[in-house]
Amino acid sequence: MNNMRAAPGAPDGLSLAGLLEETLPASTKGLRFSFAGRPLRDIGTQGWNVLHGDVPLPAAVLKDSALIHNSRTMQKFSQHVGFKLFPHGKTTMAPQLFDRQLRDGAWGMTAATVGHVVTYRRFGVRRILFANQLIDPLGIEFVLDELARDPEFEFYCLVDSRASIDRLADAIARRQHARPIQVLIEVGATGGRSGVRTLAAAVALARHLRANLSSLELRGVALFEGIYGVPTGPTAAQKVSTLIVNARAIIDRIMALGLFAPGPILVTAGGSAFFEQVAFELGRAGGPEFVFVLRSGCYLTYDHGMYEQMLSKSARVPMWAVSLPQPLRPALEVWGYIQSRPEPQLAIANFGKRDLSYDLGLPRPLSWRRPALTAHLQSFDESVSVSALNDQHAYLQIPADHALAVGDLVGVGVSHPCTTFDKWQPLYLVDDDYNVIGGIRTFF
Repeated sequence: MNNMRAAPGAPDGLSLAGLLEETLPASTKGLRFSFAGRPLRDIGTQGWNVLHGDVPLPAAVLKDSALIHNSRTMQKFSQHVGFKLFPHGKTTMAPQLFDRQLRDGAWGMTAATVGHVVTYRRFGVRRILFANQLIDPLGIEFVLDELARDPEFEFYCLVDSRASIDRLADAIARRQHARPIQVLIEVGATGGRSGVRTLAAAVALARHLRANLSSLELRGVALFEGIYGVPTGPTAAQKVSTLIVNARAIIDRIMALGLFAPGPILVTAGGSAFFEQVAFELGRAGGPEFVFVLRSGCYLTYDHGMYEQMLSKSARVPMWAVSLPQPLRPALEVWGYIQSRPEPQLAIANFGKRDLSYDLGLPRPLSWRRPALTAHLQSFDESVSVSALNDQHAYLQIPADHALAVGDLVGVGVSHPCTTFDKWQPLYLVDDDYNVIGGIRTFF
């Protein structure tokens, strides 16, 4: 079965081929002005190079070699540990990248909002895990419409209360011949986000779901370990272990009571920080009746900050018995110009909060280039840093004798790529020499 195709009968259904034919207006951020009115597919045929001044800066770029490497590396990892990969699409909201992940073996895509689900269905994603409680009545109606419209569409969502269960059951009851919705009980932790806090609460929900078996099918259990942040020591790792132990106890109890719906039992954890630990500890929960699912999303682009720290071997305490076959590679960068050097130890670049992530760490200066000086990139060392961002400006702290000057190109890496993607459409897909080989369209 193909993982992506235009959903039959879906409103505004669009294929990837159709996406590439869409024309881009002159107001598109980061787009070369003379390209206005041309289709997305033509971006990679213009002979542009980001470092030669062929595109207006600032601009966001994705290195194709890193995307290929990361997608295939994560798929090899998931196969090795016996997990299915359900990448979280909210990171990029780019159907072209969804297609890459699905072609490399991902089982489906994870969503967090109804808007995500609508976009996924617009591009024909056939298997969606909604890693949230489906509460919005309009969202419930959309999902039920899609289940009725497309018999091959698989949908899963989370529940953590009788109220969330009853909203789904009531909506289905108002329709004739509605397909049941497959649900997972979410397991949370005190002080964390959503999810049941105790074994007793989980069992009570499972019993309540059993009473609504005709409209809701209890398909498994979900947790999100990413709430514990950067794993710089054993405390975070121990909290993750405790959450997994609690989830395994809930799984065992519900299974012993026979409260899961017939068929495979899904056990899923998410996040791009602790997936090695999850695979090592959660994967020991059961036998062949279980399907283990990782929802990591940021692995595809990786980063130059938060996740780099999380996945560096020096930060893994303790070392897990399973690990990535190769390190991931950062794919996302933002490039701009130095527009002012008002003080000896300060340079101002023409990008800021409107252009890149700043919520979980400031960007990291990577390299710079002066076309008239050299054809090669010059790397920054640790003496150069970004100290602050305004909406459209970045403050680079530099040594007084640094050669960086007005008009030089400067590239930075970002931490937490999710909140950089939502600032661009499109991003430039580049090779390792920064030749533009395509455009990646986002849908935020």
